[in-house]
Amino acid sequence: MEDKFEELGLDPSLVKALEIEKICSATNIQSKVIPQMKKSEDLIFQSATGTGKTLAYLLPLFEKIIKSPNDMRAIILAPTHELVIQIQRQMERLVKDSGLAITSTPLIGAANILRQIDKLKKRPQIMVGSPGRILELIEKKKIKPHSIKVIVLDEADRLMDRHNEKTVIDIIKRLPKEKQMIIASASMPQNVIERAGSMMNNPVQILSADDQSIPESITHIRLIVEQRNKIDLLKKLLKKLDPPKAIIFVNTVDMIDNLAGKLKYHEIKTESIHGTIQKLDRKKVMNDFQSGKLKVLIASDLAARGLQMDGITHVFNMDIPEQSNDYLHRAGRTGRNDQEGMVISIATKYDAPLLQDIEKNLRIQIQKKRYFKGEITD
Repeated sequence: MEDKFEELGLDPSLVKALEIEKICSATNIQSKVIPQMKKSEDLIFQSATGTGKTLAYLLPLFEKIIKSPNDMRAIILAPTHELVIQIQRQMERLVKDSGLAITSTPLIGAANILRQIDKLKKRPQIMVGSPGRILELIEKKKIKPHSIKVIVLDEADRLMDRHNEKTVIDIIKRLPKEKQMIIASASMPQNVIERAGSMMNNPVQILSADDQSIPESITHIRLIVEQRNKIDLLKKLLKKLDPPKAIIFVNTVDMIDNLAGKLKYHEIKTESIHGTIQKLDRKKVMNDFQSGKLKVLIASDLAARGLQMDGITHVFNMDIPEQSNDYLHRAGRTGRNDQEGMVISIATKYDAPLLQDIEKNLRIQIQKKRYFKGEITD
């Protein structure tokens, strides 16, 4: 049974803001997280993409600021620029629709640091940013770590990987012991729970295994080809299916650029996002994709983390992910709100063990198909 936000004790202004966005009932994870976070307890929670994870921690964070507007400051860490901006936009909508005077600012590495320093002079109550830029601003003494009362790690499995963990730990070490720490992610491996938990104070764990299922409205198929024929098959599928909005996932940046170049050569309009793309270029690509001006986007798992794009009809796996959770994240881009979606894995015969593990771990069937005379057949 769904809980109403009023029943969770949210401020009426926040309830009003959610109603404007046509969000009237709390999701399962929101019903569990909001009361715990309001108690100021440290918290580790996992919930699948699309289940309202961001609002689960933002709403009680806003509550804390409403009650202590002059004393409450928070940091939200996210692994990608896209996720930082997505969180910032969600906060801006809440502020606009609620009428609350809550201030926030995004802090990402690709942006002008001097402008960010100017914004920090206004003492925003919430700072959302990438670990590298947040640490840089702390070291420049532009963020006063002793003033932080809450820190949130969103997509903690990525924040605690080998690329980010040292920076994240350096940030946490600079914060006061008396703080609330929230660890959130769509997937929560045991090693992340153990490493993060060692920095927390008896954290409550909310691991929503039920949310890890993939909607039944998504169809999963595999097409087996030789490695050298993958791009040719993808080109044929894109022209045949003409998807209204599709994401193509690959595992490496080199492959992203190579694939984008070959598809453009064959007059298939596509763009890509990855860690080295400039901020303005990235923004234009995402705006074009969201508006429908661009139909096909190529991305890696890391670059696509946190993207909440509506209307994605097809997901193509040019490389099979090594972890089932990465397949879950990819598949979660389509089939939202009970809409139909399709995940097409273009694989070689050597990918069979990975596909079998994905089927077993996610309890799905990836149908074996072939592309013959311009049709996908059994």
